[in-house]
Amino acid sequence: MEWTTELRYKPYEEWSAQELLQLQAQAANSQYQMAYHIRPQSGLLNDPNGFSYYNNQWHVFYQSFPFGAAHGLKSWMHLVSDDLVHWRNLGLALAPDTPLDSHGAYSGSAAVIDDKLLLMYTGNVRTKEWERISYQNGAWLDKNGKITKLPKPLIEAPEHVTEHFRDPQLLKYRGEYYVILGAQDKTTLSGKVALFKSKDLEKWQDLGYVDFTDDVMGYMIECPNLVFIDDKPVLIFCPQGLEHEVADYQNIYPNMYVAGEHFKFNAGKLQTQQKAPINLDDGFDVYATQAFNAPNGKAYAISWVGLPDLAYPSDSENWAGCLSQVKVLSLDADGKLIQQPVPAMADLRQAGTVLRPEANYNQRQQLVYQAGKHYELKLNLDANQSGSLHLAANKDASQSLKIDFSTQDHGYITVDRAHTGISFNEEYGTTRTVNFDQANRLELDIFIDGSLFEIFVNGGRHVITGRFFSQPDNQQIALTSEIALDFTGTYWPLQGI
Repeated sequence: MEWTTELRYKPYEEWSAQELLQLQAQAANSQYQMAYHIRPQSGLLNDPNGFSYYNNQWHVFYQSFPFGAAHGLKSWMHLVSDDLVHWRNLGLALAPDTPLDSHGAYSGSAAVIDDKLLLMYTGNVRTKEWERISYQNGAWLDKNGKITKLPKPLIEAPEHVTEHFRDPQLLKYRGEYYVILGAQDKTTLSGKVALFKSKDLEKWQDLGYVDFTDDVMGYMIECPNLVFIDDKPVLIFCPQGLEHEVADYQNIYPNMYVAGEHFKFNAGKLQTQQKAPINLDDGFDVYATQAFNAPNGKAYAISWVGLPDLAYPSDSENWAGCLSQVKVLSLDADGKLIQQPVPAMADLRQAGTVLRPEANYNQRQQLVYQAGKHYELKLNLDANQSGSLHLAANKDASQSLKIDFSTQDHGYITVDRAHTGISFNEEYGTTRTVNFDQANRLELDIFIDGSLFEIFVNGGRHVITGRFFSQPDNQQIALTSEIALDFTGTYWPLQGI
């Protein structure tokens, strides 16, 4: 199907129920589908939105175009959870059905105010000449699940930004409301984080741009999120067109963070000693991460596993995208962001198998013959070793998701998806590497879910996330090396949600 502009923006009511059911069946029956991650019932899933805790439940929404693997007329889908792992789909929440969001309900956030949840989102509107107008809209969700959109925008674009002005995060600080937004400055055509302030959610004061770096952050910043970890501010954002001299990255667009000591709301300044933004995830496909501070004092994050302007093999099946698992955030003594699975992920485990070193036969140690496609693997490798871990491998490991590693001096881990099965997005590289300062044990907590991998390295000091599309029969797990490797490990099949 050729996705013309007319087809992308075809009103929802003009699609038949039969078309939607066929798309849902196609996605559900895909051999690449996830079992314990949030994935689209049909069509495209992209940015997570409105991540929050309200009415004794966790809430997350996601951007949806349910009619194909294309960026078309966007809406919000709504899910709730009791444990941040098992999610229940409540269906369509925000439809593009008013003059303030006629061409899409784009990304945004949520905040509990009194006894309601305020959803703040970007309404995408196009004129007859196809010029974009971005409205920052609001909608109230009450305890009965009823959503009521506000009749006028909360914030309209100021004169000093271009049409690229979106993705609001609503925050409350010392009794006042603040909103940060991704923006493109009209004069410099550079990426900025805009900041607004209000006492009553009606009159908003433009505080200009957030000061957090002296470098140019590309031509646009998307999806800014500000969270506090042990009272330290962390700004998470997606700079598009960032020069590689500023920060190293390989993906088409990076998802990055800057950690600081203080955030001055009224001055719009993040005080930080960090010299350059750091990749939030060291893998292939993480973008549009949304994070928030929960009432329990912890900071949580969830990401879109997919990237703008790229295609994936599941597109041919008319579905695309998924969300990462939820991660709890912390900072180490050096201000480095640590990301770890939430405790309830362990509730998905079925009976585990303890893995022990075996004889090295033809430079190979077999760990699991039939691992399935939905599992967790914990592996601890001793220092002063090197080799390769093969996941989703065939009999001779010529096809696999390959993880090369060294725990010797100048240690590293390299994830290689070049020979998993179907190749895709090769122009942005087929490997991702994390280097270590010194030799040490290597701790890996690996989650495989259909066509998704999430690798937590050394207790979450690094996370490597990506998609891969392997042959369905390739389910072996093995180690290869010149000599037998010393390790401990456990393998668990994981239940779906």
